[in-house]
This record gives sequence, structure tokens and C-alpha cells, in this order.
Amino acid sequence: MPGRNSGRRGTIATALLIVNRRARQGEAAAEAARAALEAAGLAVAPFTPPEGMSCADAIRVGLAAHAVDRIVIGGGDGTLNAAIPALLEAGLPFGILPLGTANDLARSLGIPFELEAAAQVVAHGAVRPLDIGEVNGHPFFNVASIGFSAELAQELKAEAKRRFGRLGYAIAAFRLLRRARPFTAWLTHDGVRERVKTVQVSVGNGKHHGGGMTVAEAARPDDGVLDVYSLEVRHWWRLVALLPWLRRGTQGQWREVRAFRTTALELRTRRPRPVNTDGEITAWTPARFRVRPGVLRVVAP
Repeated sequence: MPGRNSGRRGTIATALLIVNRRARQGEAAAEAARAALEAAGLAVAPFTPPEGMSCADAIRVGLAAHAVDRIVIGGGDGTLNAAIPALLEAGLPFGILPLGTANDLARSLGIPFELEAAAQVVAHGAVRPLDIGEVNGHPFFNVASIGFSAELAQELKAEAKRRFGRLGYAIAAFRLLRRARPFTAWLTHDGVRERVKTVQVSVGNGKHHGGGMTVAEAARPDDGVLDVYSLEVRHWWRLVALLPWLRRGTQGQWREVRAFRTTALELRTRRPRPVNTDGEITAWTPARFRVRPGVLRVVAP
């Protein structure tokens, strides 16, 4: 539903502001977010969802109460992921105030992590098309993973994320890394079926995941394809050696890493395995992935 001010020169744009107060910086930043957006030149219609209301429902209720030009979400990747259904319904551009632990979508889009700078982008940035990935009907912005990352998502509790931030990821990852064991998977894409022995398969719509790991050096969240990599290492310590490449997105240069681009993928395992989408377990194998190009609009640099 377009705002009353849209399309008129010299008027002030109005933003619906939804802040996840349970995000790592959410409670402290809620009022600061409103002030930063107003300082950047936006009229702000804040909506504080009651306890237990999803981000998608908060957007729906907020839009029913206010006529706005854009939606602004303050939170992390999990909050943004939960907002996708309502963003698809609304058809409005949305902006991001990165208030979470990893903030990988903001990182992929080049949105600054400082609140005031991010607010300036929301007010004055360009409206860009944005793809989403989908696995078994569940949408994701950044990456869906099976294996090590999914097990890490299960192990890393929300309380640890709030208290320790990235350190929480590192502690949980180190504990889990030494227990990591390869599993068998079958990958079907582009008319090819491959049997692999892997510790993790990651399917990326965006560029970054896991607080700064990179799916592929050239990946973009608006390129219309999925970037896939499979870590086919035999020993856990090889993953430690791989870390610099995983941060740069050049892991595909390793002999033990399978990497390719596609628009659709089917992944099967011997027994059901959890699928981690943007930090949350939302699906199980067998998993069918696809990309939905340009279905959303985001305000970004």
C-alpha cells in the first residue's frame, strides 16, 4: 500500500519502523533508531510488536495502521528472514538497520553497521532489486546450509548470541568442529547427479554468512543465481586451514571443495538432516532449492 507522500516532490517520506527488541542491540537501539531516521530526514511511524508476535505479523499490523513509503527493520539476519513473507506481500522497498550479531545481509549489500550511517542509507540510498533463495518453500536471504553450519545453529543458543556476539559463534564452532564427521549426500542440478562425502553443503543467495564468511568471491544477492559449495575434507583440522579462503570466498580453489553456480538444486541424504537458513533451522532433507530473482526491493548504497 503506497504512502500518501509517494511520488510527490518536496514531501517527506514516511517509514514504518519495526525493531526486534530481542536482537543483540535491539532494546538499547529502539529509540536511537527512530531518532537516527528522523535526523536523516524521514517521518517515522514506529510499531512495537507485543511479545510473541512475529516480525511478519508486526509488518502487517503496522501497515494496516499507517500509510508509509518504505519499511525499516532493525535487527539481525534472523529478524530479516522472518520478515520475508510480509515484505513479499507489501511490495514496498525496505531498509535495514543492522542490530543483530552477524548482520550478513547488510554486509552483502554494503550497508554500514553504524546506526546513523545506516539511517542515512535508508533515507537517501538507491532502491535495488533483491533476490531470495528458497528451500522446501522456506525463503532465505543469505545462505542455507546442511552439515556443520546447521549443527552449529542448533548448538548456539539465543542467549549466547546476545551475551557473547561473534565470540559465541567462535566458542560453539570450536567445540563442534572437533566432532564434525563427513556424511554422504547426492546433489542434483543442471542435469547432473553427484554423490559427495562432505561435512557441509552451503547454498548461497547472498555473499556472506556466519558473521563474515563468504560464499563466493563474485556472489551478489541480486545476480539471479545460487552459489553452492561443498566442503569435502576428511579431517576437521583441514577446515581450520580453509578459514582464510572461506572468509575471502576463494575456497573453490581447493581440491577438497566443490563449487558451482545454479538456479535450482536438489540435495538428498541417507537420513533426514536439518537445514539452516539465515541462522535458524527451518527445513530438513531432502531439500529442494531455487532462486527467486528480483522479487523484493531494498534500499542500499
